[in-house]
Amino acid sequence: MRAALWLLALFGIAAAVALFAGNNQGTITVFWPPWRVDLSLNLVLLSLAALFVALHLALRGLSALFSLPRQARQWRMQQKERALHAALLDAVAQQLAGRFSRAGKAAQSALAQERALAGLDARLPQALQVRTMAHLLGAESAHALQDRASRDAHLQHALNEAATAGGQLSPEAREGALLRAAHWALQDRDAPAALARLKELPHGAQRRTLALRLRLKAARLDRRTLDALETARLLAKHRAFSPTAAHSIIRGLATDLLSEAHDAGQLLRAWAELEAEEREMPEVAIHAAQRQVLLRGDLGVARGWLLPIWERTVAEPRSLGDGLRVKLARVLEAGLDSVDAEWLARIEAAQRNNPRDAILQYLAGMACMKRQLWGKAQQLLTQAGLGLQDPGLHRQAWQALARLAEQRGDQEQAAAAWKRAAEADVSS
Repeated sequence: MRAALWLLALFGIAAAVALFAGNNQGTITVFWPPWRVDLSLNLVLLSLAALFVALHLALRGLSALFSLPRQARQWRMQQKERALHAALLDAVAQQLAGRFSRAGKAAQSALAQERALAGLDARLPQALQVRTMAHLLGAESAHALQDRASRDAHLQHALNEAATAGGQLSPEAREGALLRAAHWALQDRDAPAALARLKELPHGAQRRTLALRLRLKAARLDRRTLDALETARLLAKHRAFSPTAAHSIIRGLATDLLSEAHDAGQLLRAWAELEAEEREMPEVAIHAAQRQVLLRGDLGVARGWLLPIWERTVAEPRSLGDGLRVKLARVLEAGLDSVDAEWLARIEAAQRNNPRDAILQYLAGMACMKRQLWGKAQQLLTQAGLGLQDPGLHRQAWQALARLAEQRGDQEQAAAAWKRAAEADVSS
């Protein structure tokens, strides 16, 4: 439609010019003494138009002639810029393909092309990013080739790069360089260096998932268990792990934190660092109680830690695995000398509610021995000795029965009990 309108307009203009020229009888007289020249107005107008066109073309030609050096320089710059981007892309491709030596050479080529462009006073808008990426690719390749000196040199260049006119490196590029530096330090097993690089990140960047993952690895490698635990909590909140993995990692770190305590006071401080959900983890609470027993701390405090786990176990006997239930019984057994009436009542009630539970029978039997209820203790321990699957508890049950028999002077039953205890040792 638009082309048709333009065609109609051109026809109209042509018709108007033809009518004007055909009906124009005007003349122009030029006096040049002693001559006189009479010219048609139409001819003069056509001559002026032709002169204008010729002059315009001449000026265009001269401009093109004088701009040839500039155009040649621009062409060279464009070729170098294309070569720069090609070298950078080649470095990325070679890096991904695992050809690290070629990737390093391509990165060096990209840097050389960028320097050549700078020598031509080219104003490359992404010059900083290009140099930074080239240096990082070179550092990555050098790291893969175990060339730490070259890697560190490239990394330092990437971190120290600054734009012309006093500009600074873009935040994203710098953060990326620091994260890669932390990753390389971890692979070198240099946890302090990795943590130092991570601390150079802005506060917001430090809380990104990638940075937190690196911090978790570095803290665990450097045996900073509390820092690792705090980092794992943040990662769990960010859903960086599956719920099962997050639970396992936090549980392991909490256990490690408790294991690092060398006296009862340190153990209490470590327990105070744990969150409520972590204290209710059976593995963590039982391990804390075990450490309290080992460090000769207040066993009443340990039983307080175990109370939620005990209540859960009594309500749902199979909520804990047999291994954890055995550990729980051992910890409670270690504190039976100082156990109060309330806890004794809990143990007896749990055994009555679960009369066929061998572990509860054992624990209740040992409690009865501490209270000198010999007959009930013998009954419970005999039942436990016949049903216990754990070799250690099985042995200890028959040893306790042997001592009870010796107290009564029944040497025959004592010998039989000692024999059963020895058989438990052999089977284990």
